[in-house]
Amino acid sequence: MSWDSIFLFANYWAFAGWIALAFLPRSPRILAAILYAGVFLLCLTYTVLVVGFLSGGIDPGGPGGGDFTTLKGVMKLFDSPGGATLGWVHYLAFDLFTGMWIARDADQKGFSRIVQFPFLFLTLMVGPVGLLAWLIVRERRARAMAKK
Repeated sequence: MSWDSIFLFANYWAFAGWIALAFLPRSPRILAAILYAGVFLLCLTYTVLVVGFLSGGIDPGGPGGGDFTTLKGVMKLFDSPGGATLGWVHYLAFDLFTGMWIARDADQKGFSRIVQFPFLFLTLMVGPVGLLAWLIVRERRARAMAKK
């Protein structure tokens, strides 16, 4: 399978999880499906890729090499189709997991889906920005609920 195919498949897989999270009922079954069929499989894909790269068993499709200890090393990791795909799958897995946490937290705190949607969208598009915005907005309600 080509790196482009893996990249596209991971994107579509994550997007399916986001669609389910945003629009389907958040029953335990649906949330479990998003967690295990979405996040788990993205994490598994990442694990296979990172172990393959670090062991030399998977060709990154470019210069390869690099490490996680310096900026130059990380840039070298991403300087190949496989390395960029590896990084992207990492982002997809963590952003979807973060989106699940935001959605569950928002449900528990009584925020409507309409209010949740912008935070989920921001998390999908620019993960830490969506999480930061949610952490700011949720604080007031979390404090009020803690006093009860």
